[in-house]
This record gives sequence, C-alpha cells and structure tokens, in this order.
Amino acid sequence: MQDPMYDILQKYFGYTTFYPLQEEIIREALKRRDIFVLMPTGGGKSLCYQLPAMIFEGITIVFSPLIALMKDQVDGLLADGIPAVFINSSLSYEEIAKRRRDLCSNAIKILYIAPERLVMPEFLQFLQGLKVSLFAIDESHCISEWGHDFRPEYRQLKTLKEKFPDVPVMALTATATPRVQEDIISHLRLPECRVFKASFNRKNLYYQIRPKEHPYHQILQYLETRRAVLALSEAKNDSGIIYCQSRKTADSLAASLQSDGYRALPYHAGLTPEVRNENQERFIRDDVEIIVATIAFGMGIDKPNVRYVIHYDLPKSIEGYYQETGRAGRDGLRSDCILFFSYGDKFKIEHFIEQKEDEKDREAAYRQLRELVQYCESHVCRRRVLLAYFGERYEDPNCGHCDVCVEPRERFDGTIAAQKILSCVYRTGERFGAQYIVDVLQGSESQKILQNRHDTLKTYGVGKEYSKPQWQSFIRELIQLGYVDLSGDKYPVLKLNEKSRKVLSQKEQVFLTKPEEPRLVQKPDADDRYDRELFELLRALRKTLADQEGVPPYVIFHDTTLKEMSIYYPQNLSDLHRISGVGERKADKYGELILQEIIRYCEQHKIKPMPVADKRFESPVKQPRSSTILTTLELCKENLSIGEMAKRRGLSVTTIVSHLEKLIINDGAGEAISVDCFVSPEKQERIKQAYKELGMHFLTPVKERLGEEYSYEELRLIRATMARKGEE
Repeated sequence: MQDPMYDILQKYFGYTTFYPLQEEIIREALKRRDIFVLMPTGGGKSLCYQLPAMIFEGITIVFSPLIALMKDQVDGLLADGIPAVFINSSLSYEEIAKRRRDLCSNAIKILYIAPERLVMPEFLQFLQGLKVSLFAIDESHCISEWGHDFRPEYRQLKTLKEKFPDVPVMALTATATPRVQEDIISHLRLPECRVFKASFNRKNLYYQIRPKEHPYHQILQYLETRRAVLALSEAKNDSGIIYCQSRKTADSLAASLQSDGYRALPYHAGLTPEVRNENQERFIRDDVEIIVATIAFGMGIDKPNVRYVIHYDLPKSIEGYYQETGRAGRDGLRSDCILFFSYGDKFKIEHFIEQKEDEKDREAAYRQLRELVQYCESHVCRRRVLLAYFGERYEDPNCGHCDVCVEPRERFDGTIAAQKILSCVYRTGERFGAQYIVDVLQGSESQKILQNRHDTLKTYGVGKEYSKPQWQSFIRELIQLGYVDLSGDKYPVLKLNEKSRKVLSQKEQVFLTKPEEPRLVQKPDADDRYDRELFELLRALRKTLADQEGVPPYVIFHDTTLKEMSIYYPQNLSDLHRISGVGERKADKYGELILQEIIRYCEQHKIKPMPVADKRFESPVKQPRSSTILTTLELCKENLSIGEMAKRRGLSVTTIVSHLEKLIINDGAGEAISVDCFVSPEKQERIKQAYKELGMHFLTPVKERLGEEYSYEELRLIRATMARKGEE
C-alpha cells in the first residue's frame, strides 16, 4: 500500500520528496501530538500543517498575524485544489456568514484567522462547535516579549489548551533565539511537545556588508551590474526589496529609482491602506520590480523569486536582519543580501534607544544593536556569526557564499598583537571597553587614563605600530573568534576567558586579518543549464494566467518549476507530471497551454527534448555542491564501503546514501561513482526489473517484491542510476 502522505504531496503540491524534517514533523502531527517547529524561511513550514489537514477528518485552524499573509496562503492552497478560507476584518458580514456555513458543512479543510478572534465570545463558541483537528500558530515568535516582533494579541493563544484540551497545537517560526523558543513553549503550555529545529543556514543566500559611502550610487551600481551580467530580458524582471528606516527615505529613494528607469514603489505605514495594498500586489504580480520599504513590509508575502534584499539603513537587531534577508531566495536559487553599514546609522539608533522609558527595554535594545554592529564589523564568516547567534555551530571553515569567505583578506600572525590586547585587558582589571584599551595601547594622555594611573602599566603605549582603527579591528576579531568576551549592554567591557589565557601563556597562536579597502559587490551568477528564451516565454504565459485569475504569478508555478521545464522540454502530460511543482490539479488546469508553448518552441528551434528523469530526489536546477558531499566523493575514490564511509565521517548510513544519490543524479559525477562497489550486478538487474514493473516512486513495494536480502540503501542507489539515465 502506498503511503498517503506521498500521494497527497504529489497530487496537491506537485512534489515527490520532502524538505528536511518535513516528513518527521507531519508524521508526529498525524499522531496528534503538540509540536514546536523552528525552520528558516523557505524551509517549508506551511506544508507541515497543510498536508496533515488533508488527512485529518476535521478542520485545521491557522493563526496568522496579517491579512495579506492569510490571503496569500489561501490563494496558493486554492490553486492547488485545497479548500481553504480566511475570516478577517477585510470581509463583509455576508461573506463571513457564507464562510461560516461552509465550515459547518465540512466543505473547508483549512481556516486562517487572526489571534484576536479567539477572544471574541461568539466566535469562540462557533469554533467550539466545529470538529477542529489541529491548531497551527504561524509566526509564533510574536508570542515572546524577548522576540524582535512581539505582538500582545498573540499572548491570548495561551488559552487554547484550556478551551480545546484535546486538540494538538503546532507552533511554527522562522526566527527565534533559544530564549524565545523556551518562552513560546512555556506560554503556550506545551511542556511535552516534540521540538524540531532545522538549520538556520540559507545556503543560497550571499551575505555582504559594504561601507555606506554614497548608498544610492552604490545601489545603482549593483543594479546595473545585474543588468550587465544577466540576460537583459531576465534582469528587467529581477525582483528586489530595499529596506530603510524612515518613511521619508522610502519615498525619496523610490522616486529616485523611478527617475533612473526602474519600476520601484514605496511601502510604509504612512501610506493609506489602499495604496499599500496596491503597491504590494503590483510587486507580488511582477508589475514592478523593486519595493522600497520600511520594516512594515515583508511578513505578509510569500514571493519566492526575490533575487536581492538590500539594507539601505542599519537594522536594529540580528533577528530582524535575518528575517528580512530571509525574504530573498525562497525558491532556493542564488540571491544577494547586501547591508550598507555606517556608524552614523548606529548613532541614530542609539538616539532612539535613549528615548525608551523602560530600562530593561533600553538594555535589550543596546544589546541587540551591539550584536548587529559586531556582525557588520566582523572578519569572520558571516554565516558562522549568524548561525552562532541562533545557537547553531557552523564547522565549515569557508562557506563560499559570503564576502568574507569569497574574497578573504590577507591574514598574518597576530599573536603578539593579541597578547598586547589581552594583557592590557588583564592589567586594567577587566573593567573597560575596547576604546579605552586602544587608548592605553596607543599611549593616550587622557584624563581618565592618568587618573586611573594606567599610564604606569607595562602595556601603556606599546601599540603605536598600528593605528586606532586597526587596534579596534583586531579587538572585534578577537571577540568574534572567542579569544575575549564582552559583558554588559550599553557600555560593554572586555573580559578574559580560557582561550585568552592560552594566548597569554604562549600556548596558542592567533591569526588576524589586516584591514584593507572596501571590496566591490560580487557579481551575481546565473544558472547555465536552463533555456533562458523558453524560460522568458513561460514566465510571460504564467503572468497572463495569473492576471486572468487575479493571483500572484508564483501561485501558478514557481520560477524553479519553469526553469526545470526549460531544461527538460516536457512534451506530454506524463513528462509534465515529473516536473517538480506540478501537481495533478495544475497539470489538468494549465498543462495543455504549457505544453503547447514548449512544443511550439521546440519545433521552431529544432530542439530534440531529453528524457524527463524521475525527480524523486531533487530538482535538476543545479545547486552548488556542498563540501560535505565532496568529502563523501573523495572517500568513494578510496573504495570504502558505505558503512566505512559513515564511520569515518561520523554520519549515518542514510546520510551517506543521500550524498551518493545526489552525486549520481544531480552533480554530473555519476561516472566517477561505480555502484558496482555497493550492489552486485545480479542484484542490479533484479532491482531494475522490479522498478520497471512497479514504478520508481516508492521503495516499499519494490522491497517487498525482492525480499529481505535487498537493502533500502541498494534500492536507492540503483534508482538514482536509473533516474540519471532516464530509464523507465
């Protein structure tokens, strides 16, 4: 018997595999257990409750913070053939009454509402009369006062377990520190919930910090670079978000971009609701390419093909920055995140922090700002710093996708410089900040240093070989590398730790980065495998269909789906079904038009389509090979068994097999890997025959046909080789 989860995944969502953790989360949900999900933007949180909703007999209720977000989600579900509605203040009384009748008649599977409705006595009574199978709380970080986007109305959701004691709760968020995670679980009263934490690492995002010198001209340079590097027709439709702190800046920047020939619109709270909604809709539907916005923009959209996010002004926290950059590249394709950093912006934010009346709020705001400034000043891999903030370790010495790693600065043996800094911290009693330590090293005759008699220390004036900015840079890097700690919020002081003592005792060598001139933005790259001309034709057709139906283009198909079509040129419905993102409903609804366009294009250009392989594993839109997969490839060349490779790397056998599948199917390295090392030729033939008779979508039927002497690992590897060769 086929697994109903996979049947629904294929039928309604058009996919044959889950993202990491999705399958485990859904299986727990189907057991009616409380769940907390921490998964980055683009990681597939929504599917974790949408798919179970199609299996449960009753209704799944989703709490969502914004009207625009509800509409976006419901439009997407309806396009996939899933009965869903929202109820909010944008609807008339008559429309709400109609939707309530549909809910009572079990015609709806998913209902989106705002948290405020839970405390309306009449509406609460209505919900209690429904057969509710699951509560999903989207953007659950809004519950926590320690989070970056606290919303008091979310605190009301603590009554769910009291009002609906038998209904499981799934809390989901894309950004939460360990403290916020604990607060969410505690406030919702989910002490026994299963916790799932996906990696915060967005591998497709390229992070860069640039000094803020002439920001508007820097933005123009970046946009012109995109036009020069990418095909001109594609660049015209490149979507991007530019964030700034004030409404005035958003208006003026949007106007300047318009005057320079870019389709740009502002978005901020100073505009009327009608204008805001219109500007957002035009951006979502690709009628304009750039939105210049305050932080009020973004949570309410699920636009997958935002190719860049630019911070014109400094954000207020790493959490806010991470969430805003997370709106880029939701489709998994390369996207840029550029932040223009200046100390002037830092001082402006500090001024606003000083206006806060509550001392705890001020301390928290200073701490968040300090952490963000350290991130901007760091010479350590951007990814490592970001992930460390959320409690995740990043072990790879070079991420290959941030400015620090791609264009590393010259490094030198900085042990002596580090020892001077740490010794000065020690001799001044670990009571001062970085600026004071630099002044002592430089031999400053400031009144404070003289009063403290620190001009008599051995470290006084021993640092004249470097400038003040260089010493400050060294201290920042020592903090990032863990050789010295910061303590305090508004006026943090330097503290020694165990690593400090190893350096001072000459047991550890320290390498530091030499300051240098600012680097230019890295040119965007482009995938070479898809047919850009066909891709643009399909985008135009998608736009026409979207305008006819009044929905965003990505509700019809994502860019990744169109690019895959532009690689394989599907010629019939059978081929089309094998394209990632094409479910039964979309194939029935749009398949004929899509196929006509592709077939016509192939005839005009005399293109012979290649076989559409089974997409059980991943999209053929090429992604960079990760270093961990390359490590497995190197071990293959040593003729190690799968078990030996797993033991050598400290990974599971399942993970090693996943690496081998990707190498065989997607990385073009299949010829370098002989499955003969892992599966005997006799077994290979029997497995292939079973796949041809039973199909390649599910392992269990093949396993049951062949018996216990065949392992799932063997079945997966042979299926990978068949998929690569396009065998049926």
